[in-house]
Amino acid sequence: MTDHLKNNKIQLERIFHPKRLAVIGVSAGSMGFGSRTIETLLHFGYQGEICPVNPKGGTISGLKIYKTIEEIPGDLDLAIIAVPAPLVPAALEACRLKGVIGAEILSAGFKELGTPEGRALEEEIKSISRKGIRVVGPNCFGIYCPTGGLTILPGLDFSRESGPVAFLAQSGGMAGEFVMNGSSLGLTFSKVVSFGNGVDLRETELLQYLGNDPGTKVICMYIEGVEDGRAFFKVLKEVAATKPVIIYKGGLSPAGSRAVVSHTASLGGSRQIWESMMRQANAVQVNNSLEMAQAALASVLLPERPVRGMAVVGGGGALGVAASDTAEIFGIELPLLTPDTQKKIMAILPKPGSSATNPVDAANPGVPPEILKEVLLKSGEEKTIDLQLLIQLLYIYKSILRRGEITLDEATPYRGLIKAIGEVEGKTDKPVVLVLPNSRRELEDLDLEEVRRRAGRVFFENGILTFENLNDAFRSIAHVSRYYSRREAREAVTLAA
Repeated sequence: MTDHLKNNKIQLERIFHPKRLAVIGVSAGSMGFGSRTIETLLHFGYQGEICPVNPKGGTISGLKIYKTIEEIPGDLDLAIIAVPAPLVPAALEACRLKGVIGAEILSAGFKELGTPEGRALEEEIKSISRKGIRVVGPNCFGIYCPTGGLTILPGLDFSRESGPVAFLAQSGGMAGEFVMNGSSLGLTFSKVVSFGNGVDLRETELLQYLGNDPGTKVICMYIEGVEDGRAFFKVLKEVAATKPVIIYKGGLSPAGSRAVVSHTASLGGSRQIWESMMRQANAVQVNNSLEMAQAALASVLLPERPVRGMAVVGGGGALGVAASDTAEIFGIELPLLTPDTQKKIMAILPKPGSSATNPVDAANPGVPPEILKEVLLKSGEEKTIDLQLLIQLLYIYKSILRRGEITLDEATPYRGLIKAIGEVEGKTDKPVVLVLPNSRRELEDLDLEEVRRRAGRVFFENGILTFENLNDAFRSIAHVSRYYSRREAREAVTLAA
């Protein structure tokens, strides 16, 4: 690592893990961004020292309000600026002269307005930053970093547990949405940065930092525009050679391109050029926040290798047909099981109506976990199978539940499935992915959805990748498989050169 990169890393580590920070633009009794930021940090559990700043002084949340940044004794790692746009340059310059390492500028009203005044203010911020202070923003929600005790403004209840997924976003709203989508699936995060207009720290430098961050295994990005396409492509290619980089690019349609100009003053760019760059860099391209979260989940839980063949097991012929069609859409092979394996499986399955070609049709959606385990053990012995997918219709257990005897949670055999899948994966060294469809969506079926989600969380905690439908499952598996397939091919070319 060069001296320049080492210095940047040191600066960013102090910004992500500040021991002392200032919040500029607070007011006792006010619910403005500055005051809300202090309440959010205290609630989130930030362990460092918070120094509020307002010319009127006073106290807020039991903390002394300093009248100026200069009045604060000692060093500061981070300043969070939440004052009206015309006051931001002076506040940032005061932070720079104080020796503050970095600043988050939550304030909006800059280049994104499309006015001469807004553009001039942003250029002034950029000029100050170049003199020696790192800037996140303006027009952003800032940083969520559990190990540093930081959270973005809407992130009052985000997890305090650090995890393997990082996220970089030009949109503050998208940052919050992605964390919520990911958290609902069980993901935890190392670092999330909403960088808004990105006058200083933005996609390329932050991606390079995360590529060298040992706490980050998977990097996700929401990008509206790239400042330096060549520099970004170079870094993206380098980072994607060692870690999955999953990107949702906003503004590829004509209407979307117009929208991003008014959002963060970015240029959407050409779809053809962008998609070509993504393929060349071996980045994973997705189309929305949920798809990105699901691809990240698959990247965390699946082995780091391509999937060249899958076995599908479910209780019902139509499930197998749907799985076969969906697998073909995403380029995943469902190879026929050998006659010997088919014979062994047929000896286990209930009859009539079952079949064992691949997909394996258990004929009955209520087949017990013990029998499913034996089926998966047999199909998992096949050399052509890298991964197995099990479809379970948990909602059928509500139909057969005897009222008053046991609860729906007790009747649903997801605990038995965890044990069965654990044994299969331990003996075959091939992961089992679960699909838990739910066709019952009436108000009186909310208890079923609660059980399905609880089961999904328990599956995740046990390292079992789980989806609600076949499309999401195969799409996510395909994203991961293509990434490792291309990476293997490039590594082989490099070795041969």
